[in-house]
Amino acid sequence: MEWIINQLRVHPELAIFLTLFAGFWIGRLKIGKFSLGTVTSVLLVGVLVGQLDITVDGPMKAVFFLLFLFAVGYKVGPQFFRGLKKDGLPQVGFAVLMCIVSLVSAWALAKIMGYHVGEAAGLLAGSQTISAVIGVAEDTINGLSISDAQKATFINAIPVAYAVTYIFGTAGSAWILASLGPKFLGGLEKVKADCRELEAQMGSSEADEPGFAPALRPVVFRAYKITNKWFGKGKRVTDLESYLNEQGKRLFVERIRQRGVVKEVTPNLILKENDEVVLSGRREFVIGEEDWIGPEVIDAQLLDFPAETLPVMVTRKTFAGETVSAIRSQKFMHGVSIRSIKRAGIHVPVLAQTVVDSGDMLELTGMKHEVETAAKQMGYIDRPTNQTDMIFVGLGILVGGLVGALSIHLGGIPISLSTSGGALIAGLLFGWLPSKHPTFGGIPEPSLWVLNNVGLNMFIAVVGIAAGPSFVTGFQEVGASLFLVGAAATTIPLISGLLMGRYLFKFHPALTLGCTAGARTTTAALGAIQDAVESETPALGYTVTYAVGNTLLIIWGGIYRADDVGSLSPTLSVGEGVKSDVQSNYKP
Repeated sequence: MEWIINQLRVHPELAIFLTLFAGFWIGRLKIGKFSLGTVTSVLLVGVLVGQLDITVDGPMKAVFFLLFLFAVGYKVGPQFFRGLKKDGLPQVGFAVLMCIVSLVSAWALAKIMGYHVGEAAGLLAGSQTISAVIGVAEDTINGLSISDAQKATFINAIPVAYAVTYIFGTAGSAWILASLGPKFLGGLEKVKADCRELEAQMGSSEADEPGFAPALRPVVFRAYKITNKWFGKGKRVTDLESYLNEQGKRLFVERIRQRGVVKEVTPNLILKENDEVVLSGRREFVIGEEDWIGPEVIDAQLLDFPAETLPVMVTRKTFAGETVSAIRSQKFMHGVSIRSIKRAGIHVPVLAQTVVDSGDMLELTGMKHEVETAAKQMGYIDRPTNQTDMIFVGLGILVGGLVGALSIHLGGIPISLSTSGGALIAGLLFGWLPSKHPTFGGIPEPSLWVLNNVGLNMFIAVVGIAAGPSFVTGFQEVGASLFLVGAAATTIPLISGLLMGRYLFKFHPALTLGCTAGARTTTAALGAIQDAVESETPALGYTVTYAVGNTLLIIWGGIYRADDVGSLSPTLSVGEGVKSDVQSNYKP
């Protein structure tokens, strides 16, 4: 054991991977529905490893943090700029107000409790579950005109306050929005009824729009032998499809076998008794045809044909701004179903009146030739690839970092985005560009996951290791009271968001819940809300506010900068001992 500890000190990079391994493993563990989550687990493991007196030198922490911020911006870029359009402005306004409430709540509580700048930043990061604040606040503190010892004191306090407040920030957010949220909006049963009504308005009922439902069920292909007398002396393929559509079932004939011979499907091909047909469509409708057409046939030859599920990015020049209903009415969509829609990485319900945005990723399913024909009409076919455009990534972070490093002086106070803020803004812009011109700048989703999760957790691991020696002392200083303060800082913005959504913006209850979760970037809370109201419609309010919230809450990490180093901007005071010690060294 002594040899292992010595090797970790000599090779600190191994300590980082130890922290990642143990942190990710612990983050998967659950007690009921509760888990610490990956970021908090990595931080706490890092603190534990840091007790071994391990020093991590070099720019490793900053490199991974910039990769993470760029990935965050890239992911939400299309929705961030889409929100600036007229129909998205109310949700943008809601998100901005809620982010301001989040900032002011944490600031006011920190002022009341007399927390210094590091504790206040950690309170903001943990209570609002925005881990990136740790890095942005650290950059800001490093830019202050104070001694290295004072910087270390402030910086080491950030992960302590974060760890204490993050637990309620995550679990509490889900509980408040899923359990208390509906009560603020008229009661759970009323909200459920409102969601069902919204689904009906958007065409989710079988009679109005049978091919789409809030539950994203997979499209399947199944074969049946025709025994129904309805076919009589023969019915055309188009007659069968039209009849099924009139019954509220959007199904397609994909393959036919007559007298042992598989034939190519054409609209006017005649179907008779004892013929075998393959239908495609939503699972429950296809299964239901067994009682009407005839018994199901399990036959490898009949079902062995090229079906494909193809991801397609909708572009501005194709069908952006159109509803799902309008898209599926196009001739090229015959035999093709929209399996799912992802917007900024979030699944939105595939309802008839769901409006498709530029940059949305649609999964089209059907026969290979039909899907590929439809995909070319819909937008850019995003075929699976393992290649990331690193020219694009490197240039984006470089340009963003250089712009962020610039500073302007207001009243003698230097103000800048910092390199971290610049990387985030560059990610927004560089994420938006491929949604308009998808032939360049591609980052596959698995690569984006690595940049996002590994980038953040590498940074958090180093933060935890560095803070390890002072973590226990810092925890003893802040005490259990910080947990309660963090709970208040979590609750105030959420309750404010519910009230603003209902009374100020007059959103639909489903949108109010989704917007509140999105502005706080709490994906776990979105899932809890959808389970509670038994509908996916809250996701319709999540994506735009998520993009705005992710951006502003991260930038807020740089707001807590000292005007006179003895106070937080605007007037959040630090401990008097620190204030008197540093003011004499500060020159505006």
